[in-house]
Order: sequence, then C-alpha cells, then structure tokens
Amino acid sequence: MRGFARVGVAVPVARVADFEANVEHTLALAERAHAEGHAVVVFPELGISGYTVRDLVFDHHLLERCLRGLSRLVQASCAWAPLVVVGMPLRVGSGVFNVAVAVQRGRVLGVVPKAYLPNYREFEEARWFRPGVEVPPGATAQLLDQEAPFGLDVLFVAEDQPDLVVGLEICEDFWVQLPPSTFQVSAGATVVANLSASNFTIGKAELRRLLGRSISDRGKCAYLYVAAGPGESSTDLAFDSDAFICENGNVLAESKRFSREDQLVTCDVDLELLVHERVVTTTFGDCARVHHKQFRRVPFVSGKPTSALRRFINPHPFLPTDPATLATRCWETFEIQSNALATRMRAIGKPKLVLGVSGGLDSTMAALVCAGALDLEGQPRDDLVCVTMPGLGTTQRTRTNAERLTRALGARFHEIGVAEASHLVLKGTDHPAVGDTDSVAALLARLRADPKLGDIAFENVQARLRTLVLMTMANQVGGIVVGTGDLSEKALGWSTYAGDHISMYDVNASVPKTLIRFLIRWVANERATTWAQQGAGDLRDVLFEILDTPVSPELLPADEEGQIAQLTESAIGPYELHDFFLYQVVRQGARPSRILDIAPLAFGERYDLATLKRWLRLFYQRFFHNQFKRSCTADAPKVGMVALSPRGDWRMPSDARVRSWVEEVDAYGG
Repeated sequence: MRGFARVGVAVPVARVADFEANVEHTLALAERAHAEGHAVVVFPELGISGYTVRDLVFDHHLLERCLRGLSRLVQASCAWAPLVVVGMPLRVGSGVFNVAVAVQRGRVLGVVPKAYLPNYREFEEARWFRPGVEVPPGATAQLLDQEAPFGLDVLFVAEDQPDLVVGLEICEDFWVQLPPSTFQVSAGATVVANLSASNFTIGKAELRRLLGRSISDRGKCAYLYVAAGPGESSTDLAFDSDAFICENGNVLAESKRFSREDQLVTCDVDLELLVHERVVTTTFGDCARVHHKQFRRVPFVSGKPTSALRRFINPHPFLPTDPATLATRCWETFEIQSNALATRMRAIGKPKLVLGVSGGLDSTMAALVCAGALDLEGQPRDDLVCVTMPGLGTTQRTRTNAERLTRALGARFHEIGVAEASHLVLKGTDHPAVGDTDSVAALLARLRADPKLGDIAFENVQARLRTLVLMTMANQVGGIVVGTGDLSEKALGWSTYAGDHISMYDVNASVPKTLIRFLIRWVANERATTWAQQGAGDLRDVLFEILDTPVSPELLPADEEGQIAQLTESAIGPYELHDFFLYQVVRQGARPSRILDIAPLAFGERYDLATLKRWLRLFYQRFFHNQFKRSCTADAPKVGMVALSPRGDWRMPSDARVRSWVEEVDAYGG
C-alpha cells in the first residue's frame, strides 16, 4: 500500500429534514469507512439536512438541529481514523452558507463554503445562501465551541503521508469554467472531493464523468464525486445516487445508480503516480506558478488500509480491457503507422519499400503497414519488395508463411538465403562451430550434436547478413528498408546491433509486443476482406496462421522434426511481463519494489514471486545495458503512451549503472 491512499464516497439514504435519520446513516457509513482503513470519506452536499429543504434553511430550528447532528458526528469521530467530510447549511455572521465540514478525531478541522451558487432553471440557491467567493482569505468560523478555518483557501494535508493533500468543492463549483479545484491542485492538492446533490436528468451521469475525468486528467489528481442518495424530495426533481472516483483521467470506481440502499464506494488512489505525472509534465508546474493562490494547510493523520489493495491493476497496460476501445486503439495505431510511413515516402519521392519478411509477428505487422502506406500514396502493391532470407535456423513453416503473406498482399517476393554466406563468414573467422565442416548441412549436424557452439557470434552473423541483403536490394530498386523491431524488443535490446537494429524507417518501434498480436488480428478481421478485392487472396488465413506461430528469431537450427527450437520467451521471459515492467518503469516511474508490490495483484497466481523477481531483474539489466542500441535507431512514429526514441520520449546515458535497481529487486521479500 506504499504510495496509495484509500478514499471513499458515501451515498447514504436521505430523508428531507429528518436530521436524526440522516446522521444515523452517515454514522453507519463512516464507521464502515473507518473499519476498512479509509484515509478520506466524503458525503453528499447538505447531507445532514437534505438538499431540498428550500426555505426551511431560514428556520432557526433546522440550523440548530444540523449543528446538533454535526456534534454527534464530531464526537463519534474520536474513534475514527478517516478524514470525514459532510455537507450542511451553516450560519456564519449574517449569512447562511452551503458548506463542507471536515472532521477527524473529535475536531472540526475546517469548513469550505460553496463558491458559486446556481440560480438558473431548476436552481435557486442564491435565495438561501451566500456565495463562498465573498469569504475573505484567512477567515474562521465558530461552531461547536471550536474555531475552524473557513473559506476557499483551505487544504487538508496528511502528516503521515505528505503526498495526500485534500481539496474540497461543492456541486456547482464543478460545473463553472474555472472551478476552485483548479487552484487547489495548483497549490498541491492530489485529491479533490466534490460534495454534490445534483438532481438527475437524462444524460447527466455521462456529463458528470466527462467533467470528473477531465479535471482529474488536467489536474493530475484523484477526483471524488458524490451526489444525493435516495430519499431526496421528488416534488420537482429526481436523484440517482451517483458517485464515482476518477484518477488521472480514468474512472476507477462508481456507485450503483438509483440504488435505494446506503452505498460506500471505495478505491485506493495512486498518489505516487499522480506526483510522477506532475513532475514529468513540466507545464503543470508552469501553470501552477502562474495561477498560484495562498492556501492554509490543515494537518490530519490518515487512516491505514485494513485489506489488500482495492483497485484494478491491468496486467496488460497497453491493451484496453473494453473490446470496443481495444478495436479503436488498433485502428488508430494502424493509421498512425501507415500514415507516418506514407508521409516519409512522399517526402523522399515515393520510393519502393524493401522489407525482410520472416513469417513472424513483427515483419507481418510491418508488411501490413507498408501495404496500407502504398495504398494511401496511390502506389502499386508491387512497390513493396518482400525478401525472405532463410538462415541456419529457418523452418519451413515460417518460410511458407512469409511467401503466402507476400503473395496475398500483391507484393514482390524474393528469396535470398544467408546460410551459405554465414558459413563462409564463420569459417573465415575461425568460429569453433565450423571446425572442419565444408557445408551448411555438416555445420547444422555439428550444432545439433553440441548446441553450445551456437553462440552470439553464430546468431548475429545471420542478422547482419540479412541487413546487408536488404540494404543492397534497396539501393538496387530505389527504395528504403523498413524496420520491423517493436517497442518490447527495443526495451530489451533484443536485436542485433548493425543487423535488424538498423533500417531507414521503423514502423513498429513504439508498438509493444502484446499489442502486435491484436493489431494483426484486427487487420485480419477488418481489412482483409477489403484488400481481397485488390488481390489479397488468402490474407486472412495466413494472418491467423502467423498468429499461431511461436515467437522466435530462428537463428539456431530447428529440431530433428523441423520445428522451431529457439523460443524467445524461454530465453528472456514472457513478453506480457516485460511489457508490464516497461509501462511501470517508463510511464509511471515506478520503483522496483512498487512493481513487485503490484505485479502479483495484476497477474494473480500465474507467476510466483521468484519468477517475477527473476524476469524483472533481467528486464532492468537488459534495459540499462542496451541503451546504446536505442540511442542510434531510425526515425519512427510515436504511437502510444510509451516510446523510447532518443529524439523524443526517452533520453538515457548508455553507461548508466543498473546495480541499485537490481539490488532492490533482490532485497524484496514481498
């Protein structure tokens, strides 16, 4: 739970002007929040009296009974850990204000008035209340024999968790063009709570979430919204018990709308992520300085969660969980890739595209992008020159898939083997694998007898020869070599320097391996039929065959049955783990221990702790040690939230030491 804070929005059953009942429901939900270890729990606007009391606000009895109800809550809070925020009408001086009152451990910590009073359509709050904007900075309010900070300049700061800074606003403040939360987040608030009543009309729930997501995204904060529960007056309005929690642009948790029962919606918000977002988004700090306002900072001590983390941790952060959103992301990604390549082609005179096709995932994705770019530029498909280059480990399955894919796309197909040339180079350099062999067949037999002879030099000579072939072909036909390596391979350095690491334009460089499969499947389902009208033939069938092929560089000999023997994920670990690690490290700035904290929650029992530590250790080592490859890679379009271009998203010295990160992994004990 380090770096997280448990927060809640509580929707009690409401009874208009039934103070005792309202306080009882509030007490019950606050007690639940305490038992579950909340740091903050927030209740609806005017929850003690009911929002729809209207002219009863002027009644002395109502105001006195609200104070009596607040007194019960304050007394009960002596035994509670959370910062509890309730709504009520409060007379201060000669006016009545619609306020949020923050209480904890037997004290009223502060009172925040509603800044803006709606007085249009069904609303007439200016009839009853004074606007909070007229309260001068530094004001106080006297209530329950306590003097508490009162005004729009109050924030609540957890002494035991300094990154937990809470700001409050009320209902209409959420809807104006410059909400009070704008200044609160600029002053450091990481959690903003909105106490609302908010009658429901058709479509309003979606609009609330749009605004909540927008504020939390622009404010790099968590936004807690709670509206009135069941029981508010139905004289002219209806209420839907709506409540939700947003964080950094996403809705994390929400109530069951129109429920007739008390509800407590809980989520653990990621303060570490929010702070990281503010640090890396330099314009956030620039804007905060320009719009700086002075705030009083009231200390409190936050509650400690009594159960495991309550939030969804996506094991595949590059893949939206909603199928419709995933389909949209695939379409957007493919369009970015193909349009970027088309732009480069137009800039240099519409060259032919030369591509090494292996029958694997990445070269297949690149071939599809090339076909799309050629269509955009109105160039014929045979301007795509696909070259398959069987080496010392190529299987018949992948070689056949490469040719089928090329034919289906209507591209030109060439086969240029590199096995003989590899044997020649290895023999010329006295590589131990060659020995006294005089043929490729003899070399392969020797390797099967002693697999240890297939070292990195043996593997990389093939990759470099393939690049030589492609560059030569590009010069010959007047084209450019299109790279195939994906984001996951860039992160791990899983490429041969001056081999497949080199190209003239890199279309997959910011697409993670976990997304590549979905992109190919999306093309198979959404584009293959259209392209079939252009001679695509059995494109869909071959794409699904490629999706079923194991990931392998095929640089070592196949087994005796001709099947792929060199499996990438057996050597470097599951790509789903490495993509998870990559996202946490680059996008969220997570510490090794934070990654190991949340990975078991994301993946469940699929990986034990020892396995997670093993592959995270390897990830850090390869990520640090292979920066030199990323520092001199080809141009490539940025597609998603994470990219590693040295000219854009990721600038890192090639000689940075990884020891400290690995030591934290090794020291982690769960």
